[in-house]
Amino acid sequence: MKVVERYIMRRALTMFLASLVWTLAIVWTTQVLAKIDLVTDNGQSALTFFEVAALIIPSIIPIVVPFALVVAVAQTLSAMNTDSELAVLSAAGASRWTIARPILLLAIAACAFSFIVDNAIDPYARQKNRQLVAASRADLVSLIIQEGTFRKIDEGLYLQVGERLPGNRLGGIFVADSREEGASLTYYAKSGSIVEKGDEKVLMMNDGVINRKSVTGDLSVIRFTSYAFDMSAFMSAANDITLLPKDRTTAYLLNPDPNDKMFQREPGSYRAELNQRFAEWSYSLVFALIALAVAGDARSHREARINPLITAIAIALFVRWLGFFAAGKADKVGYYVYLLYGIPIVASAVSVWFIVSSRSMELPVSWADWLTNLAKRAGDSWTAFKLWLARRTSGQGA
Repeated sequence: MKVVERYIMRRALTMFLASLVWTLAIVWTTQVLAKIDLVTDNGQSALTFFEVAALIIPSIIPIVVPFALVVAVAQTLSAMNTDSELAVLSAAGASRWTIARPILLLAIAACAFSFIVDNAIDPYARQKNRQLVAASRADLVSLIIQEGTFRKIDEGLYLQVGERLPGNRLGGIFVADSREEGASLTYYAKSGSIVEKGDEKVLMMNDGVINRKSVTGDLSVIRFTSYAFDMSAFMSAANDITLLPKDRTTAYLLNPDPNDKMFQREPGSYRAELNQRFAEWSYSLVFALIALAVAGDARSHREARINPLITAIAIALFVRWLGFFAAGKADKVGYYVYLLYGIPIVASAVSVWFIVSSRSMELPVSWADWLTNLAKRAGDSWTAFKLWLARRTSGQGA
């Protein structure tokens, strides 16, 4: 590799790693916030929460890596053009291959990384994630032993424990059960405990009453010395783990179990997931070619055009949206599977044509002018609205 190629590789790699870290952090944060209920609702520790949060990372890497790469390549080449480095290389007789080779090597490495994560790491991380979530919901003791707090055990079933007593006993147990149609039951017991019998868990309540209220308003009261409330049904439901096609390993998708109920109901989703994994890794190469086609040539600073970074990201977003659209339809309509491969192939071919023919892939300048005018009109309208609102408010105050 030539000195200039190593220079381009170093700049692009540095920018890629920085973009990847920041993009991963933003996307990961949005995904983690959806899992905060593990702590707020299920009473799990922060360690469990962060373990689940860490297992989310492999699922977002294949999506984030191509965008981090297109940002890195477009920004690197745009900066080199601004510093007249691309013009110097062109004047020295360097071909576009000199610029493209380090970028393509970086893209191939990103493709390999995405393929490994998507097919070897992510399925196991997803399965472990589901196991942790199921275990947290099945942990009955941590679920209900929250003093003074109502806990939702099931739809229409709530439980509160007033205090924890010595000897693993519970005090002030209150249960509200409205699952039975036409009646609502309320249990109150002075004390109780959780009794485990094999795989069964029973909430044993002592010295309490049961209030049963019907739809007509009739109320009946039953006093009891001891009462066993079976919690096994909720435990087994929480322990059941349903693995979706995206949670399965690639080996399983290649040869699914014919007795798999999910496979029997939706065989197309398994085919779509398998083909998506075999196609998704290629977007790093596609986006690198797009960035090269957009920003890989020396351009005059006086030439009117949209910023290459904006152009590259806009085209990449459109191509990736087409890929997501095809993936969403592939489980229902079989021929969309071919689009999973056709979209990156066509996008790559178009980009290569621009590169080979020494043309620049860019959005029309008229689009930029239209967007600028639209933003200006929107800003003027917003300013006028605020002035009108201020005058109206001051007039009412007077």
